[in-house]
Amino acid sequence: MQATVNWKENLKFSCKTDTGKSIELDGNGETMTPMEAVLLSVGACSSIDVVDILKKSRKQVDDCICQLDATRAEQPPRFFTAIHAHYIVTGEGLTDKNVARAVQLSAEKYCSVILMLTGNVNITTSYELA
Repeated sequence: MQATVNWKENLKFSCKTDTGKSIELDGNGETMTPMEAVLLSVGACSSIDVVDILKKSRKQVDDCICQLDATRAEQPPRFFTAIHAHYIVTGEGLTDKNVARAVQLSAEKYCSVILMLTGNVNITTSYELA
């Protein structure tokens, strides 16, 4: 995997992957900040796992929402100190056991973004069936 980050102006950067996908990131927060992108990546990566694990278990998933709450260090570098991911999953025939297992497997075994942050960030999860 390769990517290029190109400075545009002020603290604004154009970012492009070798597959041609792009995003604009901005240190001033005019567009998405790099830390916002990391937080969204936690939610997206782990939600992909949760949905995939449930579907591979032949469960019907109608919706999966991941609500994220993050705390950052007060002083620079302002890295994440804690992230809580709360999954709201809807589907036919889903049980607490199914969803709990999918969330646990994502957080502990499959989500590369969470696993990359583990040891540096206190990551917790919760879920509900809707």
